Amino acid sequence: MSNSIIEQITTLRNPNYPKIVWVQVKTSDGLEGIGETSYDPDTVEAFIQGEAANYLLGKDPSSIDLHWEKLSKVGSHIKLGNSGEMRGLSAIDMALWDLKSRKYKIPLYELLGGLSRNKIRVYNTCAGYSYGVNRKGSKLPGDIDHKKDQPYEDQYAFINDPVGLAESLLSEGYSAMKIWPFDQFVPNNDGNMIDLNELEKGTEPFRLIREKLKNKMEIMLELHSFWNLPSAIRIAKSVEKYNPFWIEDPIPMDNFDTLYQFKSSTSIPTTASETISTRWQFREMFEKRAASICMFDISWVGGLSEAKKVATMAESYNLPIATHDCVGPVTLAFSIQLSLNAPNTIIQETVRAFNNTWYQEITNNLPDIRNGFAHATQEIGCGITLSETFIENNLTIKKHRSL
Repeated sequence: MSNSIIEQITTLRNPNYPKIVWVQVKTSDGLEGIGETSYDPDTVEAFIQGEAANYLLGKDPSSIDLHWEKLSKVGSHIKLGNSGEMRGLSAIDMALWDLKSRKYKIPLYELLGGLSRNKIRVYNTCAGYSYGVNRKGSKLPGDIDHKKDQPYEDQYAFINDPVGLAESLLSEGYSAMKIWPFDQFVPNNDGNMIDLNELEKGTEPFRLIREKLKNKMEIMLELHSFWNLPSAIRIAKSVEKYNPFWIEDPIPMDNFDTLYQFKSSTSIPTTASETISTRWQFREMFEKRAASICMFDISWVGGLSEAKKVATMAESYNLPIATHDCVGPVTLAFSIQLSLNAPNTIIQETVRAFNNTWYQEITNNLPDIRNGFAHATQEIGCGITLSETFIENNLTIKKHRSL
């Protein structure tokens, strides 16, 4: 039993990053833990400041499993879907883990069971500065924001100069990269058909990189769940000769039998999926043998508690894990902590365009990523903290509940 209780829960939002919600959980002994999630921010914040705060205030912060179980059953059992409420619970859970490891003054990986490795190989997701959660407004498949005068506009580069991009990554120590050159054709037929000309153009970055750099660079293919089954199979066949490291989210993650059909159609490993949450959804995917590599996002799947359970379950099926990061610096920090701990981690996602720009605006420090690896450090908790400048000067919405 802890000597402290939860006395304040604060949510943080910023107009520069409108899709992200941060949460801080503070205890009566003055300690504070941080969490983060993204998308559907109004629902996320309403859940955290409503059901979660009503339940958590006055409680022992150390009972993380109990709190997850109680909060996952509010309303109509939010554990059954990847909802705004589940994302809110993910952020709360992350903050409680961060808080507990700060209480004991140890790195988070120590609470998880210690290091399985001192460093984990990373790959660069070739996003641009305004990709994903950092986009202003909604974007459709095929839209590419770019600032060509910036050094890390990697989404523009993988279409227009894939060899130059790969060489730039190699010069920084990266030996793996992820691209999505077929997304640009989704609007033509809403993902229902891809023709021969589109296949040739989408396959071009793989061909050029292989011809110039041979096997120096691993290439992952992201399909973002945009395609129907025959189109996804056709894409896979078109790139097989270039031996991609994996194909990620080839079809919508709403039918694991169909995903199994895709996986069975190609020699390329199938990775899935950041778009599903909780052990119950992953259990079905594993039982149907529908994926080769297990990917999840800690800030969406149900937090660190659920991520650890899913990773262990994947291990029982002899499947590796690869945690997702296109959310924010806190999610990246948590992902690296788990990647260093879980015995079956294969590789860690990172985005150099984010790490070199807006991630630095939010935090006091970032994980130690260099020479193609994320390295273990002795920083306590998740390893990073939110910048006071970011909190005090940039924040426009701040809500809290206190006893």
